[in-house]
This record gives sequence, structure tokens and C-alpha cells, in this order.
Amino acid sequence: MTGRAMARKGVETMNLTSKQRAYLMSLANELQPVFQVGKAGLSPEVTEAVSECFQNNELIKLGVLKNCGEDPAAIAKTLAERTRSTVVKVIGKKIILYRKNADKPRIDLDRMPRRELSDRD
Repeated sequence: MTGRAMARKGVETMNLTSKQRAYLMSLANELQPVFQVGKAGLSPEVTEAVSECFQNNELIKLGVLKNCGEDPAAIAKTLAERTRSTVVKVIGKKIILYRKNADKPRIDLDRMPRRELSDRD
């Protein structure tokens, strides 16, 4: 799906609160990287593959290999712009991206599970 088609569907990037970001990071903790960016950098093929992956997943983790000369934060920002997703976090050489599925959302950020407060007496 191209960027124009996504704009027509109403898919747009979003600003995450710190609690939403923490919740998404906890979900991504169990994920394995689905793609790796290598020495060729961020190619159109990688961008297209990540965009297609968002059709089935709302949360994606990517890895940046050591032989990639580009900065992982710059890769994350560019990839988020091209796929109309949101950068959750860049930790070292790992990138976590989120894009809400407009048709069938699986992750509901408005109804995040709340942690119970423990007694600290």
C-alpha cells in the first residue's frame, strides 16, 4: 500500500505518551526482529517489506547490523516516515515501530492494562 493510499484510509502517525510507549516496549520485549538492515542501508525493498508486515502486525522490531554505516535513529525516523508508523524506541541497534491497524486493531492503547498498586507500608 502506498503512502497516498494509507493517507486516504486515514492512517497517520501518532504521538505516544510515556505510558503508551512503556506498554508497547513491554509487548515488544518478547518479539524477535523480523528484518535486519545491513550494509546496503535502508533500501526500497526493506521499506516495502516493513510496510507489508504492518498489514499483519501492529508492532515490529527490526535489527541494524554492525556493518550498516547509517545511524539506527536516522533509519528509524526515515522508515517511520515512509511507512507512516511511529517510532516507539531505538535501543542500541534495535528499532521498535508501531502502526495502528485501521481495520482490525489488536493493540488498544486507550485500554491498556493497569498495574495494581502494591502496599508499601
